[in-house]
Amino acid sequence: MTDQTPTPPSLMPPLRVAQLGGRKSRSIDLAPDAETRAEIAAFLGIEGLKKFRLSATLRPLAAQDWELTGALGATVVQSCAVTLAPVTTRIDEEIQRQFIADLPEPDGLEIEMPADDTIEPLGQVIDISALAIEALALALPAFVRAPGAEMSESGALAAAPSGQEPITEGPRKPFAALAALKAQIASDLPPDPAQED
Repeated sequence: MTDQTPTPPSLMPPLRVAQLGGRKSRSIDLAPDAETRAEIAAFLGIEGLKKFRLSATLRPLAAQDWELTGALGATVVQSCAVTLAPVTTRIDEEIQRQFIADLPEPDGLEIEMPADDTIEPLGQVIDISALAIEALALALPAFVRAPGAEMSESGALAAAPSGQEPITEGPRKPFAALAALKAQIASDLPPDPAQED
């Protein structure tokens, strides 16, 4: 059986830890071209990615560990959750990750998530490309609304094209149609002789 999990686009080759000689800091500057940004947008399931840049520094910590700090900036285009119109959002995120060589392995069947989500085990490679795309995915707004797609007084979503009445969810009356149908059927039936005097 083949693995169908999509692979994120590569913005740079993973850094092999064994080749990070000299324990010197390294500057990272990722600014993918339009074609690669389109691949990232398709991978994340959004309409477009107008801008994307990661400026960061990878520096040594202690004897074996590493730390990545920097800033992620992006301009994304997503579909409005109500009208499906394109909505452009600017994202600016601070990035911090620590790659720890001797991070304890979880034992037993239960895996407890660490309290600090900036700490990761140090493996053979540091994949900054995957980390940048993951950070963007986590920063994406979960529910975007275009101008004009607002909440109504009842709390229901209301959407209106220019010059048109808004479409609202309105109050829900699930048994109203059933009651009307029942009344219609009753009026169409002949009277029951057993109920006559």
